Amino acid sequence: MPVIAVTRFQADPADAERLRARHADLVAATRAVVPGLTEARLGRLDDGTWVGVWRWESADSLRAAREAVPSTPEAVAGFALTRDVTAEVIEILDEH
Repeated sequence: MPVIAVTRFQADPADAERLRARHADLVAATRAVVPGLTEARLGRLDDGTWVGVWRWESADSLRAAREAVPSTPEAVAGFALTRDVTAEVIEILDEH
């Protein structure tokens, strides 16, 4: 069953372009390390909160990524620009 991981965080507005580039690097590195990432999106809310929305084929794929990816240079570099990070996992029960 697919899951969606939603990560919210704050970042300095001056780092916006670097953050976008590092997000792209993190997505590529994640896909190289573990299978199952089917979509990765990065957005920003009106209040300046950034939101990463990543869709995974399964909870197992997400779990494997959470074990393997955090210590990669791309993850360290990307999260170095963030603060106040929170994460949620949504189990997809129905799609149309």
